[in-house]
Amino acid sequence: MALGVQAARRGYRVAFATAHQWVARLGTAKRAGTLDEELERLRRIPLVCVDEVGYIPFDPEAAALFFALISSRYEQASMIVNSNKTFSAWAEIFGDPVAVAAMVDRLVHHAEVIALKGDSYRLKGRRKEVATSTETS
Repeated sequence: MALGVQAARRGYRVAFATAHQWVARLGTAKRAGTLDEELERLRRIPLVCVDEVGYIPFDPEAAALFFALISSRYEQASMIVNSNKTFSAWAEIFGDPVAVAAMVDRLVHHAEVIALKGDSYRLKGRRKEVATSTETS
């Protein structure tokens, strides 16, 4: 999400939330009958950052709302999506391989996909502590 922070520092409007926070926001709008208006409001934000896709599975309604977010921004505005899962594992997260294929198709069409490898920066320098605590648990 550092790219989103840099965009904000350079004066771009940026909205940050986890995938589940975005889905909750859209779910609230759907129940209020204002989903299209909420998607339009979000479309006016030049960059939407979505964190933590894949940490928690989506129920079918949440998956549909997430697809609506991606679909509404496709070729209209930018997104940064952060996931600890490969696209091939998204079917498990969203439960619908066809919807996932359509979602990924829209995300990668004009995208730069960056795959990071390596240790978590949060654990840097704490590797011994973590290994010791898991051994004693």
